[in-house]
Amino acid sequence: MARLFEKYKKEIVPKLREDFGYKNIHTVPALQKIVINMGVKEAVQDIKILDQLVEEVALIVGQRPVITRAKKAISNFKIRQGNPIGLKVTLRRKIMYEFLDRLLNVAMPRIKDFRGVSVNSFDQKGNYSMGIQEQIIFPEVDYDKVKKVQGMDITFVSSANTKEETKKLLEYLGMPFRKR
Repeated sequence: MARLFEKYKKEIVPKLREDFGYKNIHTVPALQKIVINMGVKEAVQDIKILDQLVEEVALIVGQRPVITRAKKAISNFKIRQGNPIGLKVTLRRKIMYEFLDRLLNVAMPRIKDFRGVSVNSFDQKGNYSMGIQEQIIFPEVDYDKVKKVQGMDITFVSSANTKEETKKLLEYLGMPFRKR
C-alpha cells in the first residue's frame, strides 16, 4: 500500500469527517485520478523530441503516456490534422498516490524560489490544476540526457463537491498552498 494512501485512510478521513460533518464514510472526498498533460509544439518539426519526452514521462510517473494528436489543422501553427502534438497520462489508485508522494516530498522542494502553489486554480467542480515549468525537478530524469526542458500540466480530480473540500483534502495530503 502506498504511504500516502495509508495516511489518507488512517489520518485524513477522520479529520475530514470532523471538519465537514460527514456521517457516511463514503461521502468523504477522495482523489479519483491525476491527469498529466504535456503540449509539445516542437513535435511537429522533430518527432524524436516527443519520443524522448515519452520515455522521461514514463520514468517520472511509472506509466507510459499516450501521444495526443491534433484534432484539426491550424495553418498558423503549421499543424495538420492527425499530427502528434503532446502527451497525456491518467494515474489512478496506487500509482497515483506514489506519484503524488514523490511530487510533494521530492520534486516540489527542488523547484527554484518555490513559495507554494496558487490557491486560485480550482474549477467549479472542485478539481485542482497546476503547472510545472520543467520536468527536470524530478530525480528520475537524467539531466545530461534531456534534449528539451518541457513543462507539464497536472490536474487533480477529486470526488469532492466544493472547492473548500478539495482544498482541505489536498492540504491534509501535503500540498503546499501559497500564503496570501
